[in-house]
Amino acid sequence: MTRPPLPEWAPHEAVWIGFPSDPELWLGDLKPAEREVAAFAEAVHHGGKGEKVWLVAAHEGAAESARDLAPFAEVIVEPFGDIWLRDTGPIVLGSGKQRTAQGFGFNGWGGKYELEGDEDIGERLASRAGLKYAKAGWILEGGAIDGDGSGTVVTTEQCLLNPNRNTLTREETEQRLFEDLGFERVVWLGEGLMNDHTDGHVDNLARFVAPGRIAIPNLGYDDPNEAIFRDAARRLRATRLDVVTLPSPGRILGEDGDIIPASYMNFYIGNAVVVVPQYGAPNDRGAVEVVQALFPGRAAIGLRADHILTGGGSFHCISQQVPI
Repeated sequence: MTRPPLPEWAPHEAVWIGFPSDPELWLGDLKPAEREVAAFAEAVHHGGKGEKVWLVAAHEGAAESARDLAPFAEVIVEPFGDIWLRDTGPIVLGSGKQRTAQGFGFNGWGGKYELEGDEDIGERLASRAGLKYAKAGWILEGGAIDGDGSGTVVTTEQCLLNPNRNTLTREETEQRLFEDLGFERVVWLGEGLMNDHTDGHVDNLARFVAPGRIAIPNLGYDDPNEAIFRDAARRLRATRLDVVTLPSPGRILGEDGDIIPASYMNFYIGNAVVVVPQYGAPNDRGAVEVVQALFPGRAAIGLRADHILTGGGSFHCISQQVPI
């Protein structure tokens, strides 16, 4: 019988973090994004008091930059399309000698960004870590789900029921989550953030912070996601979950003037720290303070993620933890 994944706040041996490697994808944001990723990795490592950091670079040139910026990390060279290892890396189940790496199909977030190497980077990372690997026969990205360790998982209809991923009914999708990942209860939210090319990944909208306790955003000033946040709150009120709220950064615009899916919910829970993305918004400090109150045994750290966000995600999106 498959047991559900350990929650993110369970102890980690290490974390895989994708390192920006393709100048054609990142253009002028490449070097600044490298620095933001290295700062995130350093915070997670926390002077050796956190977990081991496995920085994954797509080629030796990027690996040299990774070693220069993050000498504390182990740099792994494995070809991939881009750095979003939350979605392309494996989900590690179990602990100790019972650990296994569960993989899934990947089709570039519904065919939008199909890049060479992304379809099998999870299996190669599992092999490098000495983990037994299995691949399920359906498409699922790690950022589309979030579990509390006690059998409950939250997701969005926009992503998991999207025909650009699978042709499964709600009931069939739930059964796959039960069988392949050991979950016992699925909490369905509706839409994800506006203009999120992942089709509404839940790790930008709702995150478990303890067993049975889930965080969602409050409304920010002139918030483009107001209706989405209200719908999530309405749905969660119908569950037995304890709902808490974080501030929202509000309306954040990209260089082209379009609304971008900026969210403080894309934090990463490490052994010693919780790293919260920052955007130069009025609620930046407030979000870190709320996260600190939710995780009193860890240091909440806010770090800028503007350049990582130009690629479509933030700290949670580029990382995948390996439990002890």
